[in-house]
Amino acid sequence: MKPETRGRCAKWIAWALAALQASAFAVSVVSPGRDDEVLEVLPAVTLSRPARIISAPRIANPQAAAIQARKDIRVARQTGDTRYWGRAQAELGPWWDHPDAPADLAILQATVQQGRHEFEASRKVLTAALARSPGDAQGWLNLAALERLSARYAQSLHACDAVARAGQALYAQACRLETQSLQGQQAAAAQGFQSLLTQTVNDDQRSWLLSLLAESQERAGRDTAAADAYTRSLALDPDLYTSIAFSDFLLRTGKTQQAQRILEPLPETDAVLLRRASAWRRLGDARWTEMRSTLRERAAALVRRGDDPTLHARELALTSLWLDDDPVAALRLSRRNLQLQREPVDWWVALQSARLAKDTAAMNEVSSAIDAAGLVDARLATAQQIGSR
Repeated sequence: MKPETRGRCAKWIAWALAALQASAFAVSVVSPGRDDEVLEVLPAVTLSRPARIISAPRIANPQAAAIQARKDIRVARQTGDTRYWGRAQAELGPWWDHPDAPADLAILQATVQQGRHEFEASRKVLTAALARSPGDAQGWLNLAALERLSARYAQSLHACDAVARAGQALYAQACRLETQSLQGQQAAAAQGFQSLLTQTVNDDQRSWLLSLLAESQERAGRDTAAADAYTRSLALDPDLYTSIAFSDFLLRTGKTQQAQRILEPLPETDAVLLRRASAWRRLGDARWTEMRSTLRERAAALVRRGDDPTLHARELALTSLWLDDDPVAALRLSRRNLQLQREPVDWWVALQSARLAKDTAAMNEVSSAIDAAGLVDARLATAQQIGSR
């Protein structure tokens, strides 16, 4: 039920990218001289707008490439427009997959690969870059997020410790708390996040910490506290990831109309359209069938472009489960997805699919894998209990 976009891993990397970039460079503040003065023109991004063609850079300028790649990555995160991953790659082209590329550019490459769900390739690039630049906090945060995504919590904590050694105490502590929360230490994590919230007045940071707190509270089964944290996070700084996560929470708890209101203004990514269709179906709104057709057309276009549909198995499994009433297909897709990523939502869709498919062996298999990973989540425990009846 969690975001496309793309998982808590994506959220962490997006925040780290922005936060550590800001801490690494002095910021020049420009104030307008009058109310109608334009300081910056932001890109008007829509999913229907043709992508601009990027020519190869005339001069391989690593600093300029890094700045532009970060901008493209930010737009990709904010809008769900996947073409911006390609634009970021084009900027990094002269150094892409070069073993002697500057470490910061290699880490940006890994960020693009993560955004495309090329997780193993991303981990390989990150590991090599950090071996050359062990003090790079950005890289360690990215690696910690990837390890959490794979349910490798001990390795994630190791990377969090490296963030602390790199001098980023707040981000290191948030990194640890997020990982420990997944391991069942939700009460301590909630207390830790609250403590970090008292240490910053920056709205962006507070919004991010509140979104981490919200998910931790949801894993603990504290839905009232989770809803409060989600609401406060979005009030400070609305973003695509947290909006989708909150909509999933609202759908799960039966607050379908509220979920629809959260989803309505969001960019029309596949993840957003899937959840809108699910909400409309639950509300008896016939528009869900048209939305299902749109999703089917997009999936077909993905195949025509030569993209690997298994990289999107999470959303495809949810579509089979929520819109097609086909738990057997959902189970097949969710198993494939678990080979790629193992966030709580990935386990949840596998459990739900197995239960609805009446596949006891699959239920037991997934439950055993959750226990072996050391993941503790009240939503998964409930799904396991229902499935065992």
